[in-house]
Amino acid sequence: MNDQRSNKSFDYMDENGRIILRPIGVVHSPLQGKSNDAPFQSFVSDIKGTIEVFEEFEPGLDGIEKFSHIFVIYYMHEAEKIKLRTVPLMEEEEQGIFATRSPSRPNHLGASTMRLLAHKSRFLDVEGLDIFDGTPVIDIKPYVAKVDIVKGVDSEWLTRKLEKIKSRKLE
Repeated sequence: MNDQRSNKSFDYMDENGRIILRPIGVVHSPLQGKSNDAPFQSFVSDIKGTIEVFEEFEPGLDGIEKFSHIFVIYYMHEAEKIKLRTVPLMEEEEQGIFATRSPSRPNHLGASTMRLLAHKSRFLDVEGLDIFDGTPVIDIKPYVAKVDIVKGVDSEWLTRKLEKIKSRKLE
């Protein structure tokens, strides 16, 4: 692959097959890295924060305020481990990493859906954060229920896990 493409594109694959991505912004969150305070998932979080989109990408936010929720893809820069098998949170049985939401992945990419509270120039006020402060943002997409909700999904594992979380909070 030609290195000249990297000068014209925000992302590219180099001659060694590595995918090079440039962050479009950064998360400002009360959650500090390596903390155990991070919620299990964004949908159980009421934590508020801000996503700062870098100046050169600000035009890409036009119209985002028409959506109540956004889907944020980010690089888990605090994650250090890479495992192909793990025991998921509050489970006993080891599983393959791709069957879990663990951050110990071969590529430390995360994805969260959160409520968009406000769009002010290049800043997005959000609620439902489960992302550490300073986390690089790779992409933002509007959450569209008719497109993003898939009917007939088996989520028994989630129901069991939420019941465990609920019972621990009651103790």
